[in-house]
Amino acid sequence: MTARSKITASLVLFFLGFFLVGQASIAIDPWEQGLNKVVLISSLVKQNYYEDKDSQKLAFAAIRGMLDTLDPHSYFLDPESSLRFAEDYTGKYYGLGIQIQKQEDRLVVIAPIEGTPAWRLGIQPGDVITHIDGESTKPMSSVEAMQKLRGEKDTKVTITIQREGLDKPFDLTITREEIPLASVPYSFMIDESKKIGYIFVRSFGRNTVDELEAKLKSLSQAKMASLILDLRGNTGGPVFQAVDMADEFLPKGALIVSMRGRNPAYNRDFYASRNGQYENLPLVILINQGTASASEIVAGAIMDHDRGLVVGEDSWGKGLVQTVFPLSADMALALTTARYLTPSGRLIQRDFSHLEDYYLAKKAPDSQRDVKYTLKKGRKVLGEGGISPDYEVKSTYKIFTVELMFKGAYFGYGRRFGQHQTPLSKKYVFPQELKAGDAPPAGMKVFEAGFEVTPEVIEDFKAYLDQAKITYDPDKFNDALDEIKGEIKREIFSSVVSPEEGVKVSRQVDPVVLKAIEVMPEAAAFLK
Repeated sequence: MTARSKITASLVLFFLGFFLVGQASIAIDPWEQGLNKVVLISSLVKQNYYEDKDSQKLAFAAIRGMLDTLDPHSYFLDPESSLRFAEDYTGKYYGLGIQIQKQEDRLVVIAPIEGTPAWRLGIQPGDVITHIDGESTKPMSSVEAMQKLRGEKDTKVTITIQREGLDKPFDLTITREEIPLASVPYSFMIDESKKIGYIFVRSFGRNTVDELEAKLKSLSQAKMASLILDLRGNTGGPVFQAVDMADEFLPKGALIVSMRGRNPAYNRDFYASRNGQYENLPLVILINQGTASASEIVAGAIMDHDRGLVVGEDSWGKGLVQTVFPLSADMALALTTARYLTPSGRLIQRDFSHLEDYYLAKKAPDSQRDVKYTLKKGRKVLGEGGISPDYEVKSTYKIFTVELMFKGAYFGYGRRFGQHQTPLSKKYVFPQELKAGDAPPAGMKVFEAGFEVTPEVIEDFKAYLDQAKITYDPDKFNDALDEIKGEIKREIFSSVVSPEEGVKVSRQVDPVVLKAIEVMPEAAAFLK
C-alpha cells in the first residue's frame, strides 16, 4: 500500500469512526435529535414556504404542540395569555368596567360596574355594542370582544352603542382604567329563619381569602348559624389561596393537601396553621362539573376530615400542579410538576388518556376509581375522578329554557319591567320611587320582596316576546314553565332591586341549594 493510500485509508477510518460516534451520541440523546429536527424544519419553512410566515407564531405553535403531548394542563403563556393570567391572579384589569354577553349575534351590556368609566358615561344594561374601534362585533365571541375592550392603562377605545329608543347608534371614546375583579361577588342570608348564610366564590386569585373573610364577618354580624359555600363553576387558581380557604374551617394541624411529583423538590404537604376562625360553623359545600383544581382541594379537605358535607355533581377532576417558569418579561411556561392528593390520600385527577372523553367531562366509572376512607368517620370516598358529592343533585335546564336565555329574552324583559316599559310594570311603583312614609299613587301596586311570577306576569312576558319578535312553541313553553318563572323572577329582581337580590331569589329555588339546606343538620352533627 502506497503512502497516499495509507493516508486516505486513515482519513476514511477517522471520519467513519467520528460518524459512528456521532450516530451513537445521537441515538442516546433523542432530545437533542428532536431539537435538531425542529431547527431543520423551521429553516426549511422559512426558506421555502410559498408565502412569508411570522417566525414568532411558528415558534409558539411548536411549543404548544410539544406541550400538547404531555397533559391537558401544561400550557405556554404568550404575551396575550400572560396578561390575562396576571389579571386573573391580581384580581384587576384595565378596561371599561362592563359585563357583556353574546346574545345571538349581538354583544349586549348586562351591567356597568358602579364607579367605572362605563358607569360614569351612562352605559346602560341592554345597550348593544355594535363596533369596537370600528370593527363589527357580530362575528366576535364574548371572549374576543372582552380582549379588545381591555388594554393598557390610560389607553383609549371607541365603542359604538345601539340603544333602544334612539334612532341612530352613537360612539363613545373611553379611557381604560383599573377595574377590580371580585372573586367573591355574592353573599347573603339564604334562610333568615334558620340563619343559613350563603357565599358564592367565583374564582381564586390573590385576594380571594381576604374577600371571603369580609363576607364571613358580615354574615356573622347578622347572626349566621351555618354556611353554604358555593364553588360551582369555580375553575380554580393559586393553591395557597385554596389552602388558606380550607384553613378557615379546619383546626390547626389538619392536613389540607399534598403534592407528589417525579422530582422530590416538588413534594409538599400543606396544613392548617390557624385556630379561632370558623372551625365550629356547620358547613355544606356545593360543587358541579365546572368545579376544578383549587376548588376541589377545598371540597376534598372538608370531606376527608368529615368537617362538612358536599352537595351537587361530580367535580371536573383537575388534580395536576402547574409550576410557572418565567421565560421573559411577558412569556412563561406553566408545566405540570406534581399531582394533588387529598388528606385521605386520594388523587383528584381524572383519567385523560382519551382527551375527547376528558373534555366532554364524562364521569369516571366507579369501578375504575381509587377507594379511600375519610379520616374521622371512615366514610368511603372515591379518587381519580374529581370529588364525588355526599348527595348528588343535578341542576340542568330544559333546552327551550336555554334557547330563550341565549336570545336574551329574560334579561330583555326584566330590564323593560324595571324601566316601566311593559303594560304590567306600569301598574307598579318600585320602593326606591317612594319617599319614606308616602303612599303609592291610587291604583298602583308596590313592588315588594314577596313578588311572584303569576299568570299575569307570564302574559306580560309573552307580550314582550311577541314585540321583540322572539318566536316560541307554546307546548315547549308550558313544559318549561317552572324554569321560565324562575328566570323571569331573577331578572326582574336584578333590574328593580339589585343584581345580588336577583341571585338571591334564584338561589332560593335552586334544587342544589335546597338540598344543602335540608342536610345542614347532618353537617352540623359532624361537629359534635
